[in-house]
Amino acid sequence: MRSAQRRALGAASVAVLIACTVTPPAHAESASLERFDTVVVDAGHGGDDEGARGAHGIVEKELVLDVAKRLRARLQEAGLEVVLTRDRDVYVPLEQRTDIANRARGDLFLSIHANAASAREARGIETFFLSLEASDDDARQVAARENAAFRDLAVPVVAEDDPLVAILGDLAAAELLQESDAFARLAQREVSALNGSPSRGVKQAPFVVLMGLEMPAVLVEIGFVTNPDEAHELASEGQRDRIAEALARAALEFRRRYDARRGLAAPAPEPAAPDRMGEGGG
Repeated sequence: MRSAQRRALGAASVAVLIACTVTPPAHAESASLERFDTVVVDAGHGGDDEGARGAHGIVEKELVLDVAKRLRARLQEAGLEVVLTRDRDVYVPLEQRTDIANRARGDLFLSIHANAASAREARGIETFFLSLEASDDDARQVAARENAAFRDLAVPVVAEDDPLVAILGDLAAAELLQESDAFARLAQREVSALNGSPSRGVKQAPFVVLMGLEMPAVLVEIGFVTNPDEAHELASEGQRDRIAEALARAALEFRRRYDARRGLAAPAPEPAAPDRMGEGGG
């Protein structure tokens, strides 16, 4: 991405962050009393946007949709409402993904992707939340690759000396970003613990899919499809289940902390089905 484009995207990111942080959503007044109950799961790519192609015939768009559906099932079992930004192989424009999430009044947005690199030995898990500047060159490259998928993206032109840029430091401490950071660390810990997968850490980058959201938002790269060994693991149903379970554990722990901060007790477990053994016996 050329420097002028990066500056425009960065300034646009700040504007979006300000809108989300300084101007609260319409339901913000009652948010302190609302229980964490809705997760928006975003399966990256889709349709004619395949994402990364890797070893063992893995295609990113198919892999992440499968994991997203498995995650939905686990969160629903725990009593949460789950909204998928796509539930089949279709291309969903950027603004539609954002609109789906905000209309659902989600408490968490989780975008699932798979990584790729020219170096076949690259492997591991990394999790991102939104920032004007990327944490490092690798994070910048990942964001550029994922952002390129949104061919419908129109970055508004914002003057480089716009005063909005001056308050970026204040935004870094905003509650929305703090919560995104907190969940990113939970997700990274849980997923990177699987099978001893290397942890590439929690990073920040200007992912456009994380902009404009009225909730904590993270993007998880669940592994490198270009690494033959990691691709072999990702091709298995067992590994996909384990990833979904790990992300579910992170989301449920985040829910517990979210509700506790609001003075809400953990939701009561669903009543067990009646034991009908022996009914009708004599």
